[in-house]
Amino acid sequence: MADFTDEDLDNYLQNQVDLRHRQVLKTVEEVQKIIKDLTTEISTKDGRFQPITNSGIHSDNIKVLTPTFMLISVPVRGLTGFKQRRTRQWRYYTLSGARLLSPVREPEKLHQWLELESFHNPAQEWHDASVAMEGDIVPAKVVNIFKEQLKAAIKACGSASKVSIQETGGSVVRVAVETSEGQIEVELVPTVEMMNCWPRKARWPRLLKRWPSAERARCIKSFGFNLMATSNYHWLLSFTRAEQVLLGSIDEDGGCRRKCYRVIRQLKEEEWCPVPKPAITAYHLQTLLFWTCEKYPSTKDWKNLRESVLRLAKKLHKCVSQRYLRHYFVRGYNLLKYTNTNELDDMTKKICEFLNSPGVYIH
Repeated sequence: MADFTDEDLDNYLQNQVDLRHRQVLKTVEEVQKIIKDLTTEISTKDGRFQPITNSGIHSDNIKVLTPTFMLISVPVRGLTGFKQRRTRQWRYYTLSGARLLSPVREPEKLHQWLELESFHNPAQEWHDASVAMEGDIVPAKVVNIFKEQLKAAIKACGSASKVSIQETGGSVVRVAVETSEGQIEVELVPTVEMMNCWPRKARWPRLLKRWPSAERARCIKSFGFNLMATSNYHWLLSFTRAEQVLLGSIDEDGGCRRKCYRVIRQLKEEEWCPVPKPAITAYHLQTLLFWTCEKYPSTKDWKNLRESVLRLAKKLHKCVSQRYLRHYFVRGYNLLKYTNTNELDDMTKKICEFLNSPGVYIH
């Protein structure tokens, strides 16, 4: 078996991973500026939507899933003082927001209700029939309004040469953005931000777990969660801020966890699934890292870079081959549930080849 050393890994990080980081950072800055201008224009026309912030690659609003595909959450205004309510009978809506008599599919475990009465004095604009029905804020209606405002903003900002809306056939707003590095796909999602609140479905931290510490867990939970308009009739639970805080402090004990994550991400993008929209994204790898940290909480488990990289690669191989990766905060949800199985099978073989001869890839 071709072996590799910590020095090989450091060279790989410096030569490959750092180059990738600089390229992605440049692209993120260009995309953020364009989307910030568009969302600022939208906000002047419809105060329910806020402009995104322009704070670099670690922005609360942006998630880089691949170097050419990003997810950007667009915060909404006028919904504050959220209080969780007991689960009720589900209701369903079409893309246009019309009521359905029967469900299209079973509700996913990551979704929950979003009702006007769940908020303290919601702004009058949210009571309007353009976004609400029977007391429910319907994601499909919110997305439709945002999409129409986006079309108008592209014209008003003179951005038609840089931004074009893609037809997705569903309740998703996706645009193609031209940058100096090439075309980037961006998914824009209206998002309700819930600060200083933690959802009941996220039973975290788990009992008797040593990572993260109880103090760190309390801090992370204080950042709250989001509800994202990602489908016709469901709001998706998202923990972007909590995940960023957890990742940002992941090596405060001097470990090499983030380095491992960067190496595995680079291998995934270069060797295992180098396509614009791969079956496994950076978000999957981040989740995998969190689970591995929980299983190996000790500092000594993350001192040897070579051993740590191989451990993470083996864990990824297991998840991909079994087509099962639990959401970190909501354990009952499988992040690979709807993933293309052929892509996962192909990736399984490539990771297996790496595990047999890792030095071939690292050198």
